[in-house]
Parts: sequence; structure tokens; C-alpha cells
Amino acid sequence: MTTRQSKIEKLIAELCPKGVEFKDLGECASIKRGRRVTKSELSPEKRYPVYSGGVTPMGYFEKHNQHVNTITVVKYGTAGFVNFITEDFWANDVCYCIKPSDALNNRYLFFVLKSKQDFIQSQATNAIPAHLPIEAILSIKIPIPPVAIQEEIVKILDSFTELEAELEAELEARKKQYEYYRGKLLAFNERERE
Repeated sequence: MTTRQSKIEKLIAELCPKGVEFKDLGECASIKRGRRVTKSELSPEKRYPVYSGGVTPMGYFEKHNQHVNTITVVKYGTAGFVNFITEDFWANDVCYCIKPSDALNNRYLFFVLKSKQDFIQSQATNAIPAHLPIEAILSIKIPIPPVAIQEEIVKILDSFTELEAELEAELEARKKQYEYYRGKLLAFNERERE
């Protein structure tokens, strides 16, 4: 058991000895759809990324309708994908934007929803394209420990997220190094065989 885990356990014992309260997502956060923009309105020269039914921006728009650190859940396309957008952006009408109540740390709620992403994706309809009805996410049960515990959980999970990014960068660098040396070591000159 790590020091941080024991700290969380101590906080839980101290701050919520009767257990952690759970609420439906619809009771502890507001959920709103974005507003439609069309591809013809987008341009790479515009400032704000537009998030729609995919994991990455579909283009750029001159205005934003959401602020930095907003949780999104995709309604159509990659229905159920949970994202945390770290810049001002335009949310298109095929994604839900989730704003927690004061009882929830925004980043904590993101981690809870991300941990339930497989379940959320399983709630998408089989229609073409697949879509996620708002009713499917309103009743997701969210644990609501005291904010001090939420903040400690966020610190731990953010440090793991940072470590994962560093490991991915290191792995990518090693892959390029391997490809370089493989090419060098296996690049025999045809004249050497003559």
C-alpha cells in the first residue's frame, strides 16, 4: 500500500465513516449538447478546435462555446468516448458537455466517467450511425466522496497520466532508434557481394 493510498483511506475513515454517497450523473452535473457548425464554416486558419463525433477536432472555427477543462461525451460517431478538453473549443451538436456541481471536482468526475467509458459505449444504439441517448448517461452512478478525497484521487491519477505520457514518448523514441539501427545494420551495399 502506498502512502497516497493510506492517506485516502484515512480521509475516507475520517470524513465519510458511513461510506461514500452515490448520485445519478443527472443529479450532480448538468449535461448539454453542443451547437452545430458545418464543415464549410471551418478552416485551418481559424482559432478554436471543433469537437464533434470523433476523438480529435474536426476542424477550426472562429468562436468557442465551451471553456478550458470541459468534459465531453460523444453522442454520435465514436459514441460514448469520454474526453477532457484542455482549451477553449466549439462543441458541435453531436457531443455532450458535462459540468459538475460544486460537490464534484471537474477532473475527478472526468476520471470517474473515463473509468466507465466501456459501459457508456455499450449504451449506444445499433443505429447507423450509432448514437448515445442522453437518458443512457443521466442515470450513471457517481461516487461523491468529500472534495478533499476527490482532490487526492486526482493528484494520484494525474501523476499516473503524466508517467504514461512519458513512457509512450520513450517507447516512440526507442522505436525510431531501433528502426534507424535496423536500417543501418541491414543496408548492405550491393557491390560487397561482387
